[in-house]
Amino acid sequence: MILPANIEPDFILLCRSLAGRLPDNAFFCGIAAAKILYIPLPYRHENSRIVDVGVPAPVFPPSGRGIRGHMLRIDPQSIRRWNDVPITTPEQTWCDLGGLLSIPELVAAGDYLIQWRSPLTGVDSLGAAVTKRTRQRGVIRLRAALELLNDRSESPQESKLRVILTDARLPGLSVNFPITTSDGYRYRADLAFPERKLVIEYQSAFHENPASFRDDMTRISRLEADEWRVMQVNKEDIATRVELVARIRRTLSGRPHFAR
Repeated sequence: MILPANIEPDFILLCRSLAGRLPDNAFFCGIAAAKILYIPLPYRHENSRIVDVGVPAPVFPPSGRGIRGHMLRIDPQSIRRWNDVPITTPEQTWCDLGGLLSIPELVAAGDYLIQWRSPLTGVDSLGAAVTKRTRQRGVIRLRAALELLNDRSESPQESKLRVILTDARLPGLSVNFPITTSDGYRYRADLAFPERKLVIEYQSAFHENPASFRDDMTRISRLEADEWRVMQVNKEDIATRVELVARIRRTLSGRPHFAR
């Protein structure tokens, strides 16, 4: 999985410098903890220079220029050291984001945390953390996002695309669908409608480098030789979700039905 490029290295340096001036029981939380963990965040949060600092209740939280203090009722086990600074655990941090992010944004953050190549936590651990938050802000969004998490997502935008198509209730959608071509090549379609032989792919800037572009060309031609259609989607498409869903519906209606 590609680490998000939106986290400024000097933000973590700032937190390290600040940590030495904070009370011993203080820790970074919320957006600050998410940035330290490299959790992908929406633009409105990713460039923020405000540092969220928490302390256990009933201690009065620290204040100062660039600091947003929080007095939290928190289990000591929900705090750990990460990159030489004390922060909330991945599970606690994701739950804290429940009051700040939308469901698609929470799914993108959660997918990053459980990504199978280098997971920071698991679905069960996130679910256990959500269960403990009975009345906290954002718990309804957290419960909804929890049901949509997938450890195979390769990017935040891919996660958001999956949420869009799942919410649209398009018939026949399959996630992580395995495909073996007639020549024996094996692929995994992130999003597919197998009965219509339609694959939906998110294309990020990663695919623009020459080697990836050539690999994509070969893979798509092999799939199309077996009557699969590959529809490529970019971030502008995701920003116009109503039109995107309508476009996919039209494509599905125009595709023949293939027996599985």
